[in-house]
Amino acid sequence: MMGLDVLGLGVIEHRVYEHLVRHRATPADRLAADLGLRATDVGAAVSALTALGLVARDGVDSERLVAAPPDVGLGALILQHEDRLRQAESEMLLLERLYRDAGSGEADVVDVVRGTEAVRHRFNQLQRGARHEVLLFVKGDAVAVDRDENVEEEVAIARGIRYRYVLERARLEAPGVIEAAREAIAAGLDVRVAGELPTRMLVVDRTVAMVPLATGGEDQSSGALLLHAGGLVDLALSLFERTWASASHLVAAGDGAIDEVELDDEEREVLALLDAGLTDRAIGLRTGMSVRTVQRRVRDLMDRADVDTRLQLGVAAVRRGWL
Repeated sequence: MMGLDVLGLGVIEHRVYEHLVRHRATPADRLAADLGLRATDVGAAVSALTALGLVARDGVDSERLVAAPPDVGLGALILQHEDRLRQAESEMLLLERLYRDAGSGEADVVDVVRGTEAVRHRFNQLQRGARHEVLLFVKGDAVAVDRDENVEEEVAIARGIRYRYVLERARLEAPGVIEAAREAIAAGLDVRVAGELPTRMLVVDRTVAMVPLATGGEDQSSGALLLHAGGLVDLALSLFERTWASASHLVAAGDGAIDEVELDDEEREVLALLDAGLTDRAIGLRTGMSVRTVQRRVRDLMDRADVDTRLQLGVAAVRRGWL
């Protein structure tokens, strides 16, 4: 029953409604005893559920309480909240236009966020508003928002938001980062490693980006630049995608460690041809390798992916980002 609090149901309302859903009909005077709750608390919960249309008196026996079918009762509440959310979104878009119109032409493209706390607040706010994807550059000297403090990330992942991280290799030397990277991979984040990153950066839904005001060696707590849709965001995206394409994949190893996996061009070609359904002989003809060399390459890839069959290799290659 978790999650119904957004519809206005408290803990006791949860329990009462779930009990009635499970038992279909329960005498009102037995409900408190069945749940081990005070009669006054249960009475208040029943009144609240009745007002929401989730509980009613049995049409045959008025002393018994029955739950409305969840798809009907809860469905109606969800539709009401969706309407309110759409209205709120329309209001947000209107206010956003007013905000842009009130600024100068320069402010339409770039906003300045000053101070560590303000940066942290905006960082979390952007993640909360994400609808599709969050892209991140994490340098070795990252200071503003640690992943341990980034509670919005977990919430966003639960909403189905995709995260792609590029870590600067030096960042892996910081205490706790290996463990955090392992947890991130286990949570479904795509993580890669690059030798050196030009800056810290956040890009959300390909429409807004945030970069620090200062670079390495300067006061990094001074603030950040918030870039809105336009050429600057396109540049940030291009930088991220080029770096992502050349970065090494980071995967969880069987012993709980993490491995940085780099494939050479030949290995990537063999994988792509395997994925296309070509035989070892056909792959050899396409690449100029002998059949034995192709088979050795495939065996090496299977060992690195820790799989036993070529079918498993295909699945692992997709999961690890090799294809």
